[in-house]
Amino acid sequence: MSKKDLIDTVAKELDLTKDKAGQVVDAVVDAVKTALKDGREVRIPDFGTFKVADRKAREGRNPLTGKTMQIPASKAPKFTAAKGLKELLNG
Repeated sequence: MSKKDLIDTVAKELDLTKDKAGQVVDAVVDAVKTALKDGREVRIPDFGTFKVADRKAREGRNPLTGKTMQIPASKAPKFTAAKGLKELLNG
């Protein structure tokens, strides 16, 4: 499902114009991104939890040359599916 498909679905479900539905989708995405940037979790019942995972610095290899290199510490988004979503998909 693309962002356009999501906007179309929200517009239909909530009887909104596509422009208003686009604003709703953008507001939700922005709220999730802002919360993650601030280091907070976003929990959506029966869907899942978005959080930030800290990755430690580590040694890696350049796949082209095979030379070892240092990969710096970083932060990465992580999503964990809720039990309700897993049950929906599996049964």
